Amino acid sequence: MVPEYRQEHFPVMLPQVLEYLAPKDGETYVDGTFGLGGYSRAILEAAQCRVIAIDRDVNAEPYAKELFEEYGDRFKLVSGCFGDVKELLAQESVRFVDGFVLDIGVSSVQIDDAKRGFSFRFDGPLDMRMGQSGRSAADLVNETDEKELADIIYLYGEERHSRRVAKEIVRRRVEEPFTTTLDLADVVRSVVSRFGKEKIDPATRTFQALRIAVNDELGELERALAASVDILKPGGRLVVVTFHSLEDRIVKRFMREKGGQVSSVSRHMPVENSPDAPRVFEILTRKAVFPDEKEVRVNDRSRSAKLRAAMRTDYKEENSHGY
Repeated sequence: MVPEYRQEHFPVMLPQVLEYLAPKDGETYVDGTFGLGGYSRAILEAAQCRVIAIDRDVNAEPYAKELFEEYGDRFKLVSGCFGDVKELLAQESVRFVDGFVLDIGVSSVQIDDAKRGFSFRFDGPLDMRMGQSGRSAADLVNETDEKELADIIYLYGEERHSRRVAKEIVRRRVEEPFTTTLDLADVVRSVVSRFGKEKIDPATRTFQALRIAVNDELGELERALAASVDILKPGGRLVVVTFHSLEDRIVKRFMREKGGQVSSVSRHMPVENSPDAPRVFEILTRKAVFPDEKEVRVNDRSRSAKLRAAMRTDYKEENSHGY
């Protein structure tokens, strides 16, 4: 049954995720980005199946406890990073699964918690760590040299004024280290103004870049996609929801490569199937799937979401230990 949209929290593009994941009785699925458990709950309700969820945030545990109380042994939360999915499954004595779903990005609960420091909508500690361990965003902006900081802001935030931002951050931190979100946001705004009809806050791209760098989000995504080749059975589904171009580019490139598609010499036909290329996956979404207008109206966070899906074939790569 396709869930109705509700005013309270719900996971992005849930009907589409269920459509492409196609849960079946007796199968095992991995929810690599558990968060509040929306995907996990929906999968468990859709079929008499098993869900192994992954999250590095200890704050996910109360939501996992709630699901365990409802579904018992059909559900389990494993603490860790979804990029380590293969190793985490091995710890649970699970070799292959029937589906792997990822919702890349920060959960609304993390964003709305001022103490986590993900957003400049609130004043809070400049943290941004999903797992609450390792280097924080404050460590990054206070300790990284100017060139590397500019590169991070440019590559991960796609901020064209990255050098200007990095230079001002380095100048200001000599006077006083950065400790809060609003302090950093104000400094970025002082050197990056809003242009034309652009609606986003000038600090948005810098905050995105720092969050991605602190949590190695793109590296996690790349490792998870590579692991999907090994952990999915033939016919197993890979479903990924992304929220900005950097993530979507990685997913699109991976699926095209593993789907046996190669670049065409014609700019009018940029991708074509190669009869000789191995097909590790069958691509289920020829183009990215977007949320419908109803969801965007109810949940503003979904407006930038894109979904791509693929199905594992029975092709076995030489360096793979899968099928």
